[in-house]
Amino acid sequence: MVVLFLNKDRIINKINEKQMGKKQIRNFTAEVKTKIVLEMLKEESTTAQLSTKYEVSAKTMQNWKKQFLNNAPLAFESAKAVSEFKDQIDGLKTQNDELAKALGKATVERDWAVGKLGSLDISNKKSLVDSKLKTLSKARQCELLQISRSVVYYKAKVMSLYNLNILNRIDEIYTDNPDYGYRYIHRQLLEDGFNIGKDRVLKYMGTMGIEAIYPHRKKSTSIKDIGHKIHSYLLEPYWTTSGKTNTVYVPHVNQVWSGDITYIRTNGGFVYLAAIIDWHSKAILSYKLSNSMDSALVTDILKEALEKYPAPQIFNSDQGSQYTGHEHTGILKENNIEISMNGKGRSIDNIVIERFFRTLKYNCIFINDFKDVTELKEGINNYMDKYNNQRFHSSIGYQKPMNVYRDYLQNVA
Repeated sequence: MVVLFLNKDRIINKINEKQMGKKQIRNFTAEVKTKIVLEMLKEESTTAQLSTKYEVSAKTMQNWKKQFLNNAPLAFESAKAVSEFKDQIDGLKTQNDELAKALGKATVERDWAVGKLGSLDISNKKSLVDSKLKTLSKARQCELLQISRSVVYYKAKVMSLYNLNILNRIDEIYTDNPDYGYRYIHRQLLEDGFNIGKDRVLKYMGTMGIEAIYPHRKKSTSIKDIGHKIHSYLLEPYWTTSGKTNTVYVPHVNQVWSGDITYIRTNGGFVYLAAIIDWHSKAILSYKLSNSMDSALVTDILKEALEKYPAPQIFNSDQGSQYTGHEHTGILKENNIEISMNGKGRSIDNIVIERFFRTLKYNCIFINDFKDVTELKEGINNYMDKYNNQRFHSSIGYQKPMNVYRDYLQNVA
């Protein structure tokens, strides 16, 4: 697995180190990075807990995880990768020799020094930043070291119990009042005795991935990302209005699936739960807990659902980057699934899974005291089985969701 962290620059640096006869000191070796990433993938600890355990920032661990998953195929093609890198290295060495002859000894020494700096890990680069240096600003030092300025100021720490209680209370308030924005939630927190400002409430809501459900459609004024296309909402035909009441009805199984992510609290911090639901039967087709809200979380459950069940006609989600990214939309396109996305700030457009998350929290999360992620996983697994196979659902004529889903598939077959 260590090969997953090897790249062209590291191989070049290894050759340079051997030639210079100097061993480079690193705080985080590939073995250590691999160990940390594998522990993240176990999903048995929160990111905050792992950050404290290994004394490395959460952002750095997320970058390692992303790099690990992106380079996973190299584990089975290491010889091919090394061969390709060797050819590139040979070419680069030739270019370097020509540059040395053209520019002279001074330029070669400078390039060598810059290469060494670039090969350092983040902690070593951070230690090189000198705040007292008047001739070179911190911003320029960070640019030369190829690190973000935020890395210099960041200090990993576990969220205090007080702040964790605030997050948990925000979750409860939002679950009770999904139409509340940050101003209303802030007012309720003040009434509950918490000392907190509006900006921090808004920040915590962003961390939890929640926003108010607006009762009326708002005109979108956001600028679409060229790389991440925002698709139209395709579920309008399934909505009906009677007076002031809007209801949604999807006639058949696998016409509409939807996915979403919600915040789940534990005593040791919080994690995220992603799930996919069938709108007709209300059956949960796939779900997963993770300590990070990234694209791997939503693509994993989408792949699992498509392996177990026939593809739907439409898949709906919000406009979060996890769902608009090429990995997720690519899977949908490969399976000829129409892509639908909520309007901006319109969580109500995905109301079926929003209602499920509310039911889950009231019937499982809020009434249990899960000590850690392992207990939480077991509790959610038990509840999912109960919800799908044992619990009657009023909106489908007091039948059980998975019974409705499977019966329809059998009848169609």
